[in-house]
Amino acid sequence: MIKDKTIRTAWLGAGLGAAVFGCAFAVGGAFFVLSTLPPRAPTATPFDEIPISPTAASATAIASSVASPVALPTLANAAPAATTTGVPLAHLPDPPRGQIIFTCYDAQKRNDELCLINADGSGLVRLTQNSVGDFYGSISPDGQTILFARQISGANYEIFRMNTDGSNVVQLTQTGAENYAPEFSPDSQRIAFTSTQGGQGQQIWVMDPAGQNAVQLTRQGENIDPTWSRDGQFIAYASNQSGSRQLWVMGADGANPRQVTDWPDMGGRSSFSADGRLLTFYAGPRGKRNVYVIGLDGANLSQLTTEGDNLGPSFSPDGQWITFGGFREGGNNEIYLIRPDGRDLIQLTQNPASEYQPRWGP
Repeated sequence: MIKDKTIRTAWLGAGLGAAVFGCAFAVGGAFFVLSTLPPRAPTATPFDEIPISPTAASATAIASSVASPVALPTLANAAPAATTTGVPLAHLPDPPRGQIIFTCYDAQKRNDELCLINADGSGLVRLTQNSVGDFYGSISPDGQTILFARQISGANYEIFRMNTDGSNVVQLTQTGAENYAPEFSPDSQRIAFTSTQGGQGQQIWVMDPAGQNAVQLTRQGENIDPTWSRDGQFIAYASNQSGSRQLWVMGADGANPRQVTDWPDMGGRSSFSADGRLLTFYAGPRGKRNVYVIGLDGANLSQLTTEGDNLGPSFSPDGQWITFGGFREGGNNEIYLIRPDGRDLIQLTQNPASEYQPRWGP
């Protein structure tokens, strides 16, 4: 995410485009693995979330409310990726199911839009056609509604919802602040999102589906990119409250925040597995970030990707796949799929401009 409009404009101008979709529509489900894809002119890699600055808060100052991880493995010692090329999606014995919402860039308008694709590679559609930016989409548990952030002016982004066919667009927040990364709870009764409306920097908030009764859950440091566990009991998010951005988990009411990772170069977006035992996230220096999975206790760390720049992973509802945005040399920012054990890396989109920020829904 980008706070400053100047930075945001520069980001949008960096080549994150998605203006030409005709070829993609025609291709339908015939998407193949990496080794079958022809090279194309590269474009720049996008940021995936709002940067948050380190704070002076120490571990001692928050020890009373945070259970810090003990002897966590380092990223360098993560179980190596088992990445293999897969087969055409149509030939998989268990092809991925559901829908994936993602941000697609309009090179002519130089802004972000939202696109939707079936997880088997078919049915690619563009949902928004705006002069302002739409991004950070997510899909409701029943697969009928999309939440997203829309730029109003300057740094003011508000939360909206619409149907999955792009109709019935409704504004949910009117805070005049920065609001990002909305996501429905599993029972669809609450929406978690990032907002600066409380005057304490970026924090995690929840509100009801109509955009009312907003409650701030976090207050220490800056906190971004909330995501719900499948049972609705926990929220994972990225926070710098211990000094640098790390992955944290707290109760759905904001109680008992617990740090899960303790590594450099942590990304923001994460996602729970279907059984709630794992989180997928990304980390690494910009341009060389990789996707990982880790247990909620900080154990069983595994690296899934080995090349390019990989961001914003999201588990499929059945837990059998992970989607993420990836950049490969000679190519573009595209949407990829991979199994949680690192097998069957598949490129889902192949368009002349960039796509990123995928989020999986039913």
